[in-house]
Amino acid sequence: MAALGDADLTGGDLRLGAVRERTPTYTSYDVTFASTTSGAGSPPLRISGVLNVPRGRGPFPAVVLAHGYIDPAFYVRGQGMTRERGFLADRGYVALHVDYRNHAESTDDPRIETAVRLGYSADVVAAVHALRDSHDVRVDPARIALFGRSMGSGVVLKALEAEPGLVAAGVAWASVSSLEGQNFDHFQRPDAPVTELRAGFRGRHGLPDDDPEFWQGISSRPELDRITEPVLLAHGRFDDTCPPAWTRATQRALTEAGVDSTLEWYDDGHAFGPAFVAAMERTVRFLRARMPA
Repeated sequence: MAALGDADLTGGDLRLGAVRERTPTYTSYDVTFASTTSGAGSPPLRISGVLNVPRGRGPFPAVVLAHGYIDPAFYVRGQGMTRERGFLADRGYVALHVDYRNHAESTDDPRIETAVRLGYSADVVAAVHALRDSHDVRVDPARIALFGRSMGSGVVLKALEAEPGLVAAGVAWASVSSLEGQNFDHFQRPDAPVTELRAGFRGRHGLPDDDPEFWQGISSRPELDRITEPVLLAHGRFDDTCPPAWTRATQRALTEAGVDSTLEWYDDGHAFGPAFVAAMERTVRFLRARMPA
């Protein structure tokens, strides 16, 4: 996280592609944009995504969406937050869904596993810059927020830490843990023998028991005091994918770090089925309060 915070994360060159859908309230496009980490010695990556643009002249408020984990081998462009993207665009927000590197039509980054997916947060930061620099989409640069779900919520917290002041607000639904060692123990450790994981899964880095300092260093929780934006957390009481205790602990840590944060609970599971509309309406109220016209 220290290296991500020190890096010069930039983005731009937002290109509108094929029209995916036209509705009475918005038009949806396939898009690409550039994601660059200056000084990293690597060329810019081209990241794919889906962009919903409300009808009208703008400038519009905007939300950058960070999806949860879907196996990149099966992931398709725009997957994971289609409902959220449409809901926001219906209410006047430009909504840019980021596919991340190594997903869909994005450039592959061979370092993504040894870099423990920190590149996903770099791509989300780049998406904000790409929206601000676009001549094709009129976005109010002072009214941009980040919105993640599940793994994407962890991506959003790290993006907020890496670039304090970049956006106006952050939203994290059904979040993974803000301690990466817990995520590893919950999601990866049961899938393979420890000897196999230790030999190859994290490259030169040890497992959480072997190298706790490294795993703390790639976690968002120790750096939450870098966040300057208000954060809304939402979690289902019956979430059996990301334990509710994780978000409760993150909320406590945010409060202790002095972050303006709110945690909303819903009687729902990880996917926000019955509670989806209520949670989205609460999210939109939060965004309108933090990004007034």
